[in-house]
Amino acid sequence: MQRKNILAISGSTRKHSSNLNLVKAIEKLYANELSIRIYDGLLDLPQFNPDDDTENPPAPVTDLRKQIKEANGILICTPEYAMGIPGSLKNLLDWTVSSSDFSNKPVVAITASSLGQKAHASLVGTLQVIEARITENTQLLIPFIKTKVNDRQQITDENTLKDVRSIMDAFIAVLNN
Repeated sequence: MQRKNILAISGSTRKHSSNLNLVKAIEKLYANELSIRIYDGLLDLPQFNPDDDTENPPAPVTDLRKQIKEANGILICTPEYAMGIPGSLKNLLDWTVSSSDFSNKPVVAITASSLGQKAHASLVGTLQVIEARITENTQLLIPFIKTKVNDRQQITDENTLKDVRSIMDAFIAVLNN
């Protein structure tokens, strides 16, 4: 079976964030089943402005939308900032509302932070509004992420590894249906 193309979006803009390390760990774990491409344009997206959300949006927005359309599914992994999702990730999601790029697109949503409950609820709520195909089985909250993934992109906590495998297997099942 051909590997599915997955666009991975880290909600953190840090170059060596725990979220990016987690995405890369997942990429390694599922290298035989998924072709994961990490989106690197988060900082290039202009601030969302409905006046610019036309048939010819800014080039970084066109590129984002193209990458989402070409992907079979989306992996989002985000920290919690000030009890919500990072502004840069919310900005990315805002740029997809009018295009319906997330409509019925399989998504796995991971919130990995110190705590993360508020950001996770916000992320899932936004994904539901933009009609992403997300289920209870394709979302995960990982508290205290810095103690569970290392800078060598390895999940070091056994329970977290089990949970990640469980949601990723559920995600693959959604992708194959």
